[in-house]
Amino acid sequence: MIQSIDRAAKILGLLQGSRRMGITEMAAALDLPPSTVHGIVKSLQSHGLVAQQPSGNRYVLGPALLKLSSVYLDTLDVRARSMRWMHELSSRTGLASRLGVELFGEVIVIHHNRRPDGSEQMPETGVTIPSHASAMGKVLLAYDAAHAADVLSRPLIALTAETTTEPDRMREEFERIRQEALGFENEEAVIGEASVAAPICSDEGEVIAAIAVVLPATEWPPSDMVISDLREAARNVSRELGAPTWPRPIAAADPTDIQ
Repeated sequence: MIQSIDRAAKILGLLQGSRRMGITEMAAALDLPPSTVHGIVKSLQSHGLVAQQPSGNRYVLGPALLKLSSVYLDTLDVRARSMRWMHELSSRTGLASRLGVELFGEVIVIHHNRRPDGSEQMPETGVTIPSHASAMGKVLLAYDAAHAADVLSRPLIALTAETTTEPDRMREEFERIRQEALGFENEEAVIGEASVAAPICSDEGEVIAAIAVVLPATEWPPSDMVISDLREAARNVSRELGAPTWPRPIAAADPTDIQ
């Protein structure tokens, strides 16, 4: 491992999630001399990967990362294959839809379809959500033992009063998700918001992403029709990716499910 690159990556990691930090704070977090951190930060700043706030001596992630992330998203086949099915899903349900993949122990939204009601909504593509507090994240955790082991090895942070923070409860939920091929969260990440997610499979039958619909907590639980539309979207995306099977309730396995 090249030490300078490793340190630069750790600095970018510290600044994720709209964090603003000074040189002294970053140096303390990384247990490095402030002069070393200052030199790396200035190099990152020269490439637009880090930006200094106009007033003060704090730093944030830079605009060049946005361009790099857009290139990354454009290379994801699952995103390209999902877009028309997500549009149809939002049109049928009247709800916003999200597509997410695992990234450094969290879920990153790689595509977001807004509610089709014309209301003002924040774009969510590029947003990260802690896996344990997201319906998409729970699905990805349930089907990826390494991801789950990594997340559950650290304290689970409570984002709201409803966030599940007990590892044993999370493991029980993973078992249910594998039985039903559905993940749920109700006000666990954002107060007033709930979501339900289903897995998306690759041509090797592995779960590589999750698709979700987002609804107001006042409309919880989702209707059977919403669940059906979500499952159909997940199945169609998986089919386009060449998946030989699609996760489904074990008690109701259907060999023709993907055909």
